[in-house]
Parts: sequence; structure tokens; C-alpha cells
Amino acid sequence: MPACPCGSGVDYGQCCQPLHNGQPAASPQALMRSRYAAFAMELADYLRASWDAETRPADLELTADTYWYRLEIHSAAEQGDDGQVHFSAYFREGSEWLKLTELSRFRRGADGFWRYLDGQAAFSCCVPGRNDSCPCGSGRKFKKCCG
Repeated sequence: MPACPCGSGVDYGQCCQPLHNGQPAASPQALMRSRYAAFAMELADYLRASWDAETRPADLELTADTYWYRLEIHSAAEQGDDGQVHFSAYFREGSEWLKLTELSRFRRGADGFWRYLDGQAAFSCCVPGRNDSCPCGSGRKFKKCCG
């Protein structure tokens, strides 16, 4: 079984796949990881289902030329039925490397499922130099990895 795209270091079948198949997330962080994996795997139905009905967009288009490489969780907290996760996600669209940093809010519904509510997002360009660490998180130099 391949490693989970969320970067947990656990096999996909033991990590995000059960959530993608309908199991409730144990925490806001687990839901955030499963949503990141869903973006990486283009699972639009799961993304819509894991989005709170009050804030879910009517349409969700995933771009085929977007490649998600790495997720960093900076902090996660929950209090009662409210939670938040601060994270950064690195991705590439075409030849442009980008970083999304967001403070996301989550809410647990009466059904026991955590759902994404909304977030304060900031996008920035990543312009790695040939000898910089690769933004994909491999630990190798950009020129020897994704460059």
C-alpha cells in the first residue's frame, strides 16, 4: 500500500482512505489531512461532503494541472465542537510553485462528523533556486529533484 499523500508517514489504507470511504475523522487535524489528500487525489465528492453545508460552494472545480506535494501542520486545536488547524501546503500549477498558508476552522456536527467551515488563506509564490531545498519536501536540492 502506498504512503498517504497527507505526509503522515502511514499507509493510505490506514490513514486517509477510511475517511474518504465514510468514516468520521477523529479530530480537525485528521480531517485537514484527509482533505489535503483528497485535493492531491482529486476527490471532489469527498471535499464537498467534508465541507460544512453553510459555507460549501455550489461548485468545486479541481484543476488537473495542480500537483500537491507537501503538507505541514503548524498547530491544531479543538474545544468542544469547534476546531482549528494552521497549516501550509506546497503545490505546483504548471511550472509555478506556490505555498498556501491557512488558518482553517472546523465544526463537529450532531452526526459526530467534523467538517471544514472556512479559513483565512494566504498564497505566496515559491521560487526555488537550483541549490535550494526542493519545495516537495524530499530534502534534496531542487536541481536534483523537481527542478
